[in-house]
Amino acid sequence: MWRARSELSKKECLIRSLYETLRDELDRFLIKKALIDSFHNFLAHNGEYPFVDKRELKPRARIFEKESPYHEAFIVIFCEGSLPDHCKEYIRYFDKNRVVKENLEYLADIQVYKNFADNLRYFERKGFFDLLDGLIPLDYALLIQRDETIKRKTRYMLSHFYVRIDWPITQAAEDLGRYLRYISKEIHEKGNKYAEALQQKLFEYYGFHYTAGGRRTAALIAAQFLRRLDFLSTVYVSSAESRALTRISEQGISRFVLLPLPPEEVDRICHGNNISRKSFEKYYVISKSQTYSVGIFEVTYAHTEYSEPPADGKLRDLNPDYHWLTVTNQLLLPNLPYVDRRPLQYKTIYL
Repeated sequence: MWRARSELSKKECLIRSLYETLRDELDRFLIKKALIDSFHNFLAHNGEYPFVDKRELKPRARIFEKESPYHEAFIVIFCEGSLPDHCKEYIRYFDKNRVVKENLEYLADIQVYKNFADNLRYFERKGFFDLLDGLIPLDYALLIQRDETIKRKTRYMLSHFYVRIDWPITQAAEDLGRYLRYISKEIHEKGNKYAEALQQKLFEYYGFHYTAGGRRTAALIAAQFLRRLDFLSTVYVSSAESRALTRISEQGISRFVLLPLPPEEVDRICHGNNISRKSFEKYYVISKSQTYSVGIFEVTYAHTEYSEPPADGKLRDLNPDYHWLTVTNQLLLPNLPYVDRRPLQYKTIYL
C-alpha cells in the first residue's frame, strides 16, 4: 500500500508534490481528449453526441450503449514511482514496447516516429502531450512512470505503449477480498457462488458494473494490482460505451462526462452558485445549441463501510445487496483554458 505524506522523507514529499502537479495537467489533457475531442468528432461527422443519462452515473448502474469510432477510448497509467521488474508478469512492459523510435517505426498509421526524439518522452518537454496524443489511439495501455536512470533529477516519462494487463480477475478479486476481510485465504474457500459474487463486487468497488467491457476491466485490474506497491498510481480509462473518462487514484473514483443543460437547469445552477448567466456561459459552457448548453460534469464516489476493512479486523460475510459506493460530490468544471475559475456545485444525479 502507498505511504501517506506524513510517512515520507522531505525528498519524497517533494516528489509527491511534483507527481500531483503533473497529474493535474494530465487530468486536463485527458478530459479534453476523452470528452471534448470526442464531442467535436461527432459534430465533424454530422452525428448527434450520445450524452450520458444521469441514471448511468449512479453506483451499480448498468450501461448499454453502442460503441462509436468517434469516441476517443484509451487507458493511461501514471505511477509516482518506477515499476519494479516483478510487475512485468502481469503489467506487460518490455523493451519491445518501450517508447523509442525503433519500436514506433513498426506501428501502422502512427506517424509520430518521423519527428520523434528521445527527450519528447519526458513530461517537462514541450512536445510531451503531442507524443501522448499520437499514441493514445493504440490498443492496450500507455505507461507513464518515474525515470530512475538519472538519480540526481526527478522526472517522469511516457515509457511504454501497448501495455497489456494480464492479472486474472479471480486473483484481483481474491486480493481485494482478503483486504476487506470477506475471505481469509483464497477466493473459493466459501464456495463458487460466493467467489462469483466477490468478483462482481470487485467491479463495483471501482465504479463499474460487472458487465463492463474489456478496457474498463483491464483498468480496474491494473488499479487493484498497483495498489500493492508503496507509491501512488492513477489509472485513467475512457470508454466508448460509457462515454466517460474514469480516474482511479488514492483520492477515490471520479467520473467525467459531458452533460446537456437545458435553460431551466442553467438558471438553477446560476442561482445556486451566485453567478450570472453571462459568466456561466463564458466560463462553463463548451458548446451551446438552441435547446441546451453543454458542460463538463464530474461525479466523485467514496467507499461505504462494506467496502472498507472492518475496524475489528474480523472475518465477515459478503452481502451482495449492500452498496459499496456512494456519491460524495457533483461538480460542473470550468472550461479548460480558465484556470482561475473554481468548479460549481451541481447536485443532479438523484433529482
